[in-house]
Amino acid sequence: MSRRTDVTEELTADHRRVERLFAAIGEAPVRAKRRKELADTLTTELMRHSAAEEAYLYPTVRETVPGGDSLADKELADHAGIEGHLRDLEGYDADHERFDALLAVLKAEVAEHVRNEEERLFPRLRRCCSADRLGGLGDDVRRAKRLAGG
Repeated sequence: MSRRTDVTEELTADHRRVERLFAAIGEAPVRAKRRKELADTLTTELMRHSAAEEAYLYPTVRETVPGGDSLADKELADHAGIEGHLRDLEGYDADHERFDALLAVLKAEVAEHVRNEEERLFPRLRRCCSADRLGGLGDDVRRAKRLAGG
């Protein structure tokens, strides 16, 4: 029987998918329609990921990690900022003068959020939760993303 993927592994895999989407957008020709299509895919991926974290990860952080309330609050504030940038980006085609500037801000904020989760939050969560609990959360996150269309 194979070991199930825990929540930190599942969310880290999402982070790598998002990084690949940012790279693909960067590789597409400037002002190309493909950039907008990739940005729309990125938006969908980030929204599914955020919803799963908000439903399962952050409540567990609040419950199990010392100082978890402030950690979860910071991550939720990051989500709110990122979601605002996603809404702004949706309003522009790739050939609009603001598209690349908004994309750059979004990329920087997502990168910082990912770094905080992977370097600070995930290690603390691993120390405070059993492998079984982390695996169950991974199952919950996968199910939530499937239900959200992913």
